[in-house]
Amino acid sequence: MQTYLLSRQFNLRSLAENSTACPANATICSGTSCVLPEDDFNVVLSTILSTVLTIMLALVMFSMGCNVELKKFWGHVKRPWGIFVGFLCQFGIMPLTAFLLSVIFNVLPIQAVVVLIIGCCPGGTASNVIAYWVDGDMDLSISMTTCSTLLAMGMMPLCLFVYTKIWTDSNAIVLPYDSIGISLVALVIPVSFGIYVNHKWPGKAKIILKIGSILGAIFIVLTAVVGGILYKGSWIISPKLWIIGTIFPAAGYSLGFLLARIAGLSWHRCRTVSLETGMQNTQLCSAIIQLSFTPEQLDLMFTFPLIYSIFQLLFAGLILGGYRVYRRHRVKAKTDVEKTEEKEDPKSTSSHAKTNGGYISNETK
Repeated sequence: MQTYLLSRQFNLRSLAENSTACPANATICSGTSCVLPEDDFNVVLSTILSTVLTIMLALVMFSMGCNVELKKFWGHVKRPWGIFVGFLCQFGIMPLTAFLLSVIFNVLPIQAVVVLIIGCCPGGTASNVIAYWVDGDMDLSISMTTCSTLLAMGMMPLCLFVYTKIWTDSNAIVLPYDSIGISLVALVIPVSFGIYVNHKWPGKAKIILKIGSILGAIFIVLTAVVGGILYKGSWIISPKLWIIGTIFPAAGYSLGFLLARIAGLSWHRCRTVSLETGMQNTQLCSAIIQLSFTPEQLDLMFTFPLIYSIFQLLFAGLILGGYRVYRRHRVKAKTDVEKTEEKEDPKSTSSHAKTNGGYISNETK
């Protein structure tokens, strides 16, 4: 009875906000969102692409593990200050931000719940790839992703209980612990092999890392394209969710970087924490909402994880582009300063080194 009343409430409110008509073949339509029937093409495509993406993900994580040094990784585990800061960002900042955005934009209760599910999810594996490209701390990135996925088994129920009880019964939300476990295994096993390869054959690990970084770019783009193709009938959705899906990842990146800097982490670790905070495991969120809600409820918010995924990748691309421009400018400026100093006094460096017992670099000889 309670579910029926909630569904009726959602439908009445959504009809009041109706501004766009759904396609004629929509199986579910409330005016603000619709779901098309799944055809045979989508079923086959989904199966094929899911297999391909799973294999690609394993290869990408294997290559990312080739950039992890066992001593540094174990150092983060023994002195987990960086991991602790990431934990506060992942399960402190993100759920609170989701709650505030839901209240500010006054979305439907069921839509607020899905925004909170996104905020409570652990970090996504794409963050490891982006962290590599922005010269982040890969040891910290891998350890944060692993720990957040492991801790999600306890922290997700806790956060959802705290934040969703004003809108729904938290017991109605089904957490797919098997999916979380599979995500953890799919992360730990390839990364472990990568760490072993880096320890035994560092030269080969660098080659694998370069190939894996390219494969990672393809994986990220392909994931976004696949989502757009498979769920092409579900893009008519409340404008409020589009706005939240735009603001939320940007807030996660910004607040994660800010908290990491306040905590005294170095710049490259701040970039790492920022990416781990803003980039969520949207596939896990999609699995949770499909298990937890009826088709009538799904039509109001089913596409939100895809919207978040698009904008988290877009902002990550902007961060990457901005960092590359900054690094190029900084290297150029540093080179210009060194050339100017050498022209003014070419012998100063060598004489200073001799006086202080240092070495003379090949550039000053």
